[in-house]
Amino acid sequence: MSLNPKLQHWQGKTVWIVGASSGIGRALAEALHGAGARVVVSARQAALLLEFAHAHPGSTALPLDVQDAPALRSAVAQLQSSHGQIDACIFCAGHYQAMRAQQFGLDEAVRHLQINYVGALNLLDALLPQLLRQAQAGRGGHLSLVSSVAGYRALPKSMAYGPAKAALTHLAEALYQDLSPEGLGVSVVHPGFVATPLTAGNDFHMPALLSPAEAAQAMLDGWADGRFEIHFPKRFTLWLKLLRILPYSLYFRAVRRATGL
Repeated sequence: MSLNPKLQHWQGKTVWIVGASSGIGRALAEALHGAGARVVVSARQAALLLEFAHAHPGSTALPLDVQDAPALRSAVAQLQSSHGQIDACIFCAGHYQAMRAQQFGLDEAVRHLQINYVGALNLLDALLPQLLRQAQAGRGGHLSLVSSVAGYRALPKSMAYGPAKAALTHLAEALYQDLSPEGLGVSVVHPGFVATPLTAGNDFHMPALLSPAEAAQAMLDGWADGRFEIHFPKRFTLWLKLLRILPYSLYFRAVRRATGL
């Protein structure tokens, strides 16, 4: 069942990817550029963004930090002035470091929250007025938040990352209920393990590991189908979805058995 307007044709569409310097965001930028979109890439690493823009004519590099709310407001104003419309915005910015209670660090835990969740709030503060103006003019738009299966339910070594991603998923659900009646699309993406700089430091086996290009294609397929939730690879994520409905006695036992932790 389609919960969103289907995004099947990207030619000439303006797509803003926040968190596009590497990993899923970079692969998505490449895929959308290949599909004919006018891609705008943002992240902190300006050199990587400029490299992308140089290699992909018609794209734009717009360096910024999602923790800088005024910079995001300035970016939206710039895009509105130069492109007139933001057809889709994808929040891919993320920070990850494995953490267990025995190694808890307050600064690192707060950093996860500031980038993975508050960064999305900063984006909303800047972007929502523009999207609502577009909706009132009958031009629509789509907002997609990249969360994680780590937000489904708590997993070992995810003490800092998981709660921030769970909050992001909850945020997407609330946004959908408010914005869908306005004619705006909202989606949330729950990737499994993807081979990115964020996961490169993991010291454990990552089942069903995907490449960033495979993740990007799964996202394009999900938007084309009009899905609200896009999760992949299903051979892995469906098992994690099952954990969400287990009672605590079975859930804790299943996690310990699967991870040995």
